[in-house]
Amino acid sequence: MVGTAWTLSRPGVTAAVIGPRTEHHIEGALEALECALPESPLARLDELFPPFGRGGPAPDCWLS
Repeated sequence: MVGTAWTLSRPGVTAAVIGPRTEHHIEGALEALECALPESPLARLDELFPPFGRGGPAPDCWLS
């Protein structure tokens, strides 16, 4: 749930592909839609997983 909530909180992300195999997976994904993560964990996740390239619209963001 945290991973999906974080992904959905990223600027420019309009959807997350969840690929559920069980009803439990679907329930977790639905919970993520209503989960507002605190700023501290969001900042740490951004630090661990920085945006690819320079940010902004593709494909220009991928140019170095």
